[in-house]
Amino acid sequence: MTTHEESKIEKLYTTDNRYLCFSLGNEHFSIPLLQVKEVIGIPEFTTIPYTPNYFCGIMNLRGKVISVIDMRKKLSITTKGPEENSVIVCDLDNITIGILVDSVDYVINIEKEKILPKPDMQSSIKNDYIEGLIEYKSILIVLINLAKSLSIEDLVHIEKAAA
Repeated sequence: MTTHEESKIEKLYTTDNRYLCFSLGNEHFSIPLLQVKEVIGIPEFTTIPYTPNYFCGIMNLRGKVISVIDMRKKLSITTKGPEENSVIVCDLDNITIGILVDSVDYVINIEKEKILPKPDMQSSIKNDYIEGLIEYKSILIVLINLAKSLSIEDLVHIEKAAA
């Protein structure tokens, strides 16, 4: 193998180019693998009163209290029926959250240059959490920025729950 080919392979398989893909209803999403701490089955939640309907509650993960958000409800996506729900535990800068998803599908490697720009959408609904689109095996996968999907109200609830 030439040095150029080795460099190309090394560039493709860096952790910066890996994304965890998951499903919400009939839609496909991904987040950078670097943000993922672990994937777990559905734990028991403790609900917190007076939180938005997409807050599942809090869970205890090896002594650490983590807020869990149902991403279907957060993004107003209709479920397609009973799923094998999973929680993806993510590190976002200085907070750790769990996101409830229908299924965790796979990890893909894709070069940043191959990520398509997000489409121009004229909408009154906040959608700046969409970073781009990934075309993979004839499926369009929405690359999301979890931190941008959280509102200030969400961050307040997460911080209070962890305290």
